[in-house]
Amino acid sequence: MNTNLSSFFIFIAVFGLLGACHGQLRMHFYEESCPHAEEIVKEIIWNRVASNSTLPAKFLRMHFHDCFVRGCDASVLIDSTPNNLAEKAAIPNLSLAGFDIIDEVKTELENTCPGVVSCADIVALAARDSVSYQFQWPIWDVLTGRRDGIISRESEALANIPSPFFNFTTLKQSFANKSLSVHDLVVLSGGHTIGVGHCNFFSNRLYNFTGKNDEDPSLNSTYAAFLKTQCKSLSNNVTIVPMDPGSPLSFDNNYYNILKQNEGLFQSDAALLTNSEATYNVNELLNSQNFFTEFAQSIMRMGAIQVLTGTSGEIRKNCSVVNP
Repeated sequence: MNTNLSSFFIFIAVFGLLGACHGQLRMHFYEESCPHAEEIVKEIIWNRVASNSTLPAKFLRMHFHDCFVRGCDASVLIDSTPNNLAEKAAIPNLSLAGFDIIDEVKTELENTCPGVVSCADIVALAARDSVSYQFQWPIWDVLTGRRDGIISRESEALANIPSPFFNFTTLKQSFANKSLSVHDLVVLSGGHTIGVGHCNFFSNRLYNFTGKNDEDPSLNSTYAAFLKTQCKSLSNNVTIVPMDPGSPLSFDNNYYNILKQNEGLFQSDAALLTNSEATYNVNELLNSQNFFTEFAQSIMRMGAIQVLTGTSGEIRKNCSVVNP
């Protein structure tokens, strides 16, 4: 293990002790009610990630999309019904994946401790555990005690999930609406170090940036030429390309290196360099230890957005359906 990561893990141990409570969430919430809950989640998630290295990006994105709509309440998992189009039906969520594995975890937890562990906590733990598999060590603490929401609306997902087409002003406001700072915005954008982007979410930067069949001048021209070989038209909504071509399956701080080379894939990535405060944060995160330390803190803040606790919400028996 390199020195940066060793120091980081020591920090996490201390930070975990100091920051063991956030509102009504806390460390080891299920210690008495379901003592093996977190181990069950980790075992299943690690087993799945071992044979599918694309899962960490998928679970990280699921957690993000869940928390930005009605808070971290697993509303993103609810299926649509004849009377309601749920968040899953919204365009930003059509490419989400991993629901079957969340269901697998939930089934095992229901067999072990019926009606105890929330789907919202499973999503938060799955994000942490999947990303942490690479390190064989939890790289951030997950406070637990969330309860599950009973409302899921497509329109709210469209209104709240930040778009890859956003400029800096809109991004900043979107995060501020969730009580997250510019610093959190830049740090959490680092999640783009893993995963892929569909051509139709950035091809306007290649072919029609201002409506004049032009290229985004802020995009590295060599990188743009490469992207054009992958995304050959504005209408291509099938092809995917890595968001961090240097290490697309490795959770690291390389996102900030490519950003500085004007190779951020989305307009929302490039937007971080259009604001002096955000650019300052980008430069700080070029240091690997800074990134791991700050990511751990920012994602814990994200994981506490508008959480339902105590007697609010419910503990869903099936994560895709509200209890009858």
